[in-house]
Amino acid sequence: MKKLRTVMDFCVHHQTVLGYSVVSLLPAASEHIFSAAVFKCPCNSWNALYGSVFVVVPAFILFLLGFMMNTRTWRLLTGCCPQDNYCSCNLKGNCTRCVLVLGPVAMSALVAHLTWIAVALLSASFYECAATGNSLVRKLMCKDKGEQCSKLLVQIPCDEKLSEKIPGELLSLRSQSQLIGWILIAFIVTLALISTCLSRCYSPVSFLQLKFWKIYLRKEQEFFETKAKEHATKLAERDVNCFFEAIDPTPFQTPSNAD
Repeated sequence: MKKLRTVMDFCVHHQTVLGYSVVSLLPAASEHIFSAAVFKCPCNSWNALYGSVFVVVPAFILFLLGFMMNTRTWRLLTGCCPQDNYCSCNLKGNCTRCVLVLGPVAMSALVAHLTWIAVALLSASFYECAATGNSLVRKLMCKDKGEQCSKLLVQIPCDEKLSEKIPGELLSLRSQSQLIGWILIAFIVTLALISTCLSRCYSPVSFLQLKFWKIYLRKEQEFFETKAKEHATKLAERDVNCFFEAIDPTPFQTPSNAD
């Protein structure tokens, strides 16, 4: 029991890091499954579109899911445009609030989005398929080599031995993809470090105060959920009793929309 408590305390104190780790591992595992079981390069004129779709579309879906699964998104949007009031948006009102709230949400959603793209580039299968169908790559790799080179190039993802028949000074497509992938990872880590440093530097509170407010917000949420369940239980019990006993409901205080 003591060991379980230690594990739970560790998870609570490092929930942000663990959350981002899980969000990063899921796209990586999904990409591996897609590459092995789903992705089959057509090795024809559809190479560019087919390979690009497997890189961009799943990443875009993960980005949207990042917004959908973040509670702060719905906390902002719920009730912002009630029917009895017009949906106003001005720089000093809702728009500013949207940017301040959705900014961190977008950064969180980009974790899975960029993880998919980085892992896809490192595995190189999607890029290799897309690049062999790209007209610019075809011109660069098959310059002064005839029409036969272009026909062989689109077949490379299906037969790696064909790459030996297309000599050139350019890096192999697989090497290009992995190089871009590592550059993207380095850029993401650098950007995350800079943004974290800037947010901490401009923080209006100290490190210990910030830690205190994080603990406070977590405890406040836990206490709110407990009280909300108790309140909802009492209200449901009152309404059910009124229904079966055919009596008028007694006054019951509940939070209003203004609250």
